[in-house]
Amino acid sequence: MFYVKKIMMFLLGVIFVALIVGSVQSTSADHLEPGTGIFLDETEVELVNYWTTLTSTTQGSSYQVYIQTVLRNGDEQLISITETARTGAYIPHKITDHVFDTLMGKKEIVTIDNIKYEKVQYTFSPTLEQRHMGMYPIFSEITFKFDVEESVREGWSEERKDHTIWKIHYCADFSDIGHDGYTCIPVFQVLVPTTTMESNDVVTHQWTILRELN
Repeated sequence: MFYVKKIMMFLLGVIFVALIVGSVQSTSADHLEPGTGIFLDETEVELVNYWTTLTSTTQGSSYQVYIQTVLRNGDEQLISITETARTGAYIPHKITDHVFDTLMGKKEIVTIDNIKYEKVQYTFSPTLEQRHMGMYPIFSEITFKFDVEESVREGWSEERKDHTIWKIHYCADFSDIGHDGYTCIPVFQVLVPTTTMESNDVVTHQWTILRELN
């Protein structure tokens, strides 16, 4: 589930404050209209990966999504480094191009196996709150603030939590295509080997995203 309301219901004691600072550009298709939209149904988004796009007739850009994760403990001692290879997924929609073009920083042109790509790299270290809520609003049309009750935070500090997926969320008002309220969608996401983290561990993501040039 990616609705903020659902997340609030799931985590008692967490107060989520959202301040509108802009609005997403209008989109023309969702799960109720013909064509590939952002949403697969009322609660899930449409996702594809590199392998499915090789044989797919889906229109739009083709992406390869990679992630390197560096895990350190609270004393900054290295625990592990893991990398993925073409296991990332993305939403096959112009909203993904919007995020890639305008929000992910400087691009470079690279050539791999005689194919040219636009390449971007992004480094991000999710907070304890983001890790527990499964919300990574790196790019957002709204500003997030997590106010966590002390009893909830104490509970988190005593837990070890498994992580098997990392995401880049884009958060905005999608009411113009039939989805009420402010929604965070995983524009890019990657399945990773299960990582068990203590509350004071620090994980750093190095995202590498390639978009094939037509």
